[in-house]
Amino acid sequence: MARIVGGIATSHTPTIAFAKDANKQDDPVWKPIFEGYEPVQQWLREKQPDVLVYIYNDHMTAFFDHYSHFAMGVGESFGPADEGGGARDLPRIKGDPKFAQHLAMALVADEFDLSYFQGKNLDHGAFSPLSVLLDHDANGWAAKLLPIQCGVLTVPLPSARRFWKFGRSLRRAIQSYPEDIKVAIVGTGGLSHQVHGERCGFNNTPWDMEFMERLEKDPEGLLDIPVAKLAELGGWEGAEVVMWMLMRGALAKEVKCTHKTYFLPSMTPIVSMIFEEVSDEVPAESDEALRARMMHQWEGAAALEGTYPFTIERSVKGFRINHFLHSLIDPEVRARFKADEEATLAAADLSDEERALIRNRDWIGMIRYGVIFFMLEKLGAVTGVGNIHIYAAMKGMSVEDFQKTRNAAITYGVAGKEK
Repeated sequence: MARIVGGIATSHTPTIAFAKDANKQDDPVWKPIFEGYEPVQQWLREKQPDVLVYIYNDHMTAFFDHYSHFAMGVGESFGPADEGGGARDLPRIKGDPKFAQHLAMALVADEFDLSYFQGKNLDHGAFSPLSVLLDHDANGWAAKLLPIQCGVLTVPLPSARRFWKFGRSLRRAIQSYPEDIKVAIVGTGGLSHQVHGERCGFNNTPWDMEFMERLEKDPEGLLDIPVAKLAELGGWEGAEVVMWMLMRGALAKEVKCTHKTYFLPSMTPIVSMIFEEVSDEVPAESDEALRARMMHQWEGAAALEGTYPFTIERSVKGFRINHFLHSLIDPEVRARFKADEEATLAAADLSDEERALIRNRDWIGMIRYGVIFFMLEKLGAVTGVGNIHIYAAMKGMSVEDFQKTRNAAITYGVAGKEK
């Protein structure tokens, strides 16, 4: 069974990344940043978690035109995002799609509406503290990462209590995972700061100290503080401490803070805390009962003949080919594909098998491989193949014979004005 080894709360200010990348470890002005994170590094070396469940918010970098409240990273790996000045020189970190699928099934069963992402890079909300927390070299990182992006920048956002409830469900989801892995929970963001408007530069160190104390000893006493009050006490962007509530909710009822550091060099306190679990209540629902509830809506789906549900597992396997087919909505990509299909396929990030599936217009093969049908529509629109032709091919029938099974012999597709 999966085991939670403890939790970490940390700031995610880009100041940390700047200090790291500029090699400021021995500069007296910057040295306290690194000294504060040394105990966290050592703790992670001792605990050796297999996966970090990493709670952060994107700063309108990878998530801009779609900003979900709770988005789970399900991809095979994640790299540092380019936030305008080029991506940081850090290796990609491995994800854990199988673990992600389990957590997603459990959280949705608890009525949390998730979105899922892959193929997106992570900005300083994730990699700024991660680069000083977790050992890494050019070959990779000491643990896998399962990122949970929280939409805390747009109004309305979920309440502190909703984040806490998410954390409680996340805890049971992790505990019910049948594989023997160790998991650390990391909550990022905060503490008091504001980076916009005439109030920018606001800090409230007494509130920060109170919040950290209550987070350890009385987290539920924080749950009914409205977001506006959190912003009054800690600055507008400081209200992102709700993500610390999610992390704390995923830990045992009783914890002990074994490390705490606070350093305020400029705009945002640079903070880290370690929480060790002390004691917890016995869950009211057994792992077996939870797993059964997770599967209740999907029981029997795998036995439906000729049906291929688009699971997280299938979406991860088929990501490259789905991504390529989706790119055909771009007129420039579409024009290149029409002008020289082979050259376009050769240049694409595809396996030989994936190229062959597209080249051969193997519609049912693509479905079986992990392509969602609506990407087939896009390929059909570009190549002049209508939906009816795709349906017939998937069933191994001629178009004429397939149309005999319909009420009207019509053809159609999603193609627009281009011919």
